[in-house]
Amino acid sequence: MKTISAKKESVEHKWCVIDAQGQAVGRLAVVIARRLCGKHKPIYTPHIDTGDYVIVVNAEKILLTGNKLEQKIYYKHSGYPGGLKMIKAKNLLQRKPERVLEHAVKGMLPKSRLGRRMYKKMKIYTGPNHPHEAQQPEVFTLKQRY
Repeated sequence: MKTISAKKESVEHKWCVIDAQGQAVGRLAVVIARRLCGKHKPIYTPHIDTGDYVIVVNAEKILLTGNKLEQKIYYKHSGYPGGLKMIKAKNLLQRKPERVLEHAVKGMLPKSRLGRRMYKKMKIYTGPNHPHEAQQPEVFTLKQRY
């Protein structure tokens, strides 16, 4: 039996909608990263982008378990001396709730050109509406854990 390797031209990218309401950030990020990489498909090939487009709605209603809301800190650096900026998860969730999920998913994708291309296929919206109805996305339901 031969091993089948997917070709870039033959891969079909589908669209799916995931509702983030009531989901833990890490567990939701795992599902999104697997869909973006294409690991849920039988034609998965590590060096080819076989993943789907993912639309995440209700990003402001995600959950951080334990004490992460108060204790987790996100860091970024400008590159200049003294340019370290820190923000608590609680404040980031109030200001830009989609950034919390973006940060979690980006850490689970490959650190390469392919990973950056996969990351661009994720669309996150804070409310329940999205402008991608023309792509006819299928709804992907997750079990409510909390």
